Amino acid sequence: MKTNNISKLILGLLCALSINSFAQLNFPRGSQQAKVSQRVGITDVTIMYSRPSVKGREVYGKLVPYGMNNLGFGTAELSPWRAGADENTIIKFSDDVKIEGQPLQAGKYGFHIIVNPDDTATLIFSNNHSSWGSYFYKPEEDALRVDIKTKTIPHTELLTFAFDEVEANAATASLKWERKAFPFKIEVDVPTIVLNDIRSKFSGQAGFQRQNWERAANYALNNGGDLEEALVWIDNAISGQFYSQKTFNNIAIKAQILNKMGKAEAYAQLMDEAAGMANKRQLNTLGYQMLGAKDYERALKYFKLNVANHPTDANAYDSLGECYKTMGDKKNAIKNLKKSLSLNPPANVKANSEKLLAELEAI
Repeated sequence: MKTNNISKLILGLLCALSINSFAQLNFPRGSQQAKVSQRVGITDVTIMYSRPSVKGREVYGKLVPYGMNNLGFGTAELSPWRAGADENTIIKFSDDVKIEGQPLQAGKYGFHIIVNPDDTATLIFSNNHSSWGSYFYKPEEDALRVDIKTKTIPHTELLTFAFDEVEANAATASLKWERKAFPFKIEVDVPTIVLNDIRSKFSGQAGFQRQNWERAANYALNNGGDLEEALVWIDNAISGQFYSQKTFNNIAIKAQILNKMGKAEAYAQLMDEAAGMANKRQLNTLGYQMLGAKDYERALKYFKLNVANHPTDANAYDSLGECYKTMGDKKNAIKNLKKSLSLNPPANVKANSEKLLAELEAI
């Protein structure tokens, strides 16, 4: 009796394994599945879809009917096109975005299209992303509808999603099939998302690294962040509890934050402190920053300091000569540019010194 029960148990397990193995078999599809992704800032946009072929068929108005239609299956009375084949076409956003200027929350959406007989279409982002195609479409599940203009394109045999244009804060995605494209612009508030991400991560391991505080402060400084918050972040790098250290980088960042806040005296003091900590390249960069800001006195001071620290460096003399030229001191400009050329400078420095000298001689 006991042996018989064990045999039944083994047989049951074998049957279960057989069923599971059968359920996991994979076979090729008529319409291959695909996935395309694009990162905008730190936001990921992913589209998952199936790729039917034209195969000589008339697509729009025939294979893909215009308008909303009863597909003869499922629960939907009227359905849009599923923007692909087989299951739902799915589009996923890791953060909030704007589609053609309209807000859409982070999440995963079923993607459908109402194709019109003219050069227009309506894109539908449905909260239901798990149904099969558009057969169970419900208008009340729409998260967003936007109207777009379509484009005529060269023949595209396989239905394709692509990101044709990518900018710092936006990307344009397009569905392309047969001779029609459906482009739509996806905009991302990158600075807000990045700064919120920074804030959330500073309570974890990221808050124990000086460089992270520096990078965060610098990002806020240059991307419209809260300057008071940026000042706290850079102070955490300079004199915070964990791995704090004064460096040229964090002192220079703090100086720029204070300058943007209108604190000129504190800015000047910190820039001089940063200059005292700078290496050859950093001091040269600092000089050009001052030159760009038309703070000629400080620019001249930093370029002269670089020459004093590195008296055989051709680039130091080239930069000092350029500073004098910008200030209108022709005599000292020529003197330092000729000194640069006498030190066998690298090709790029030589070219700059010769160009500046030619301009001065033409004056």
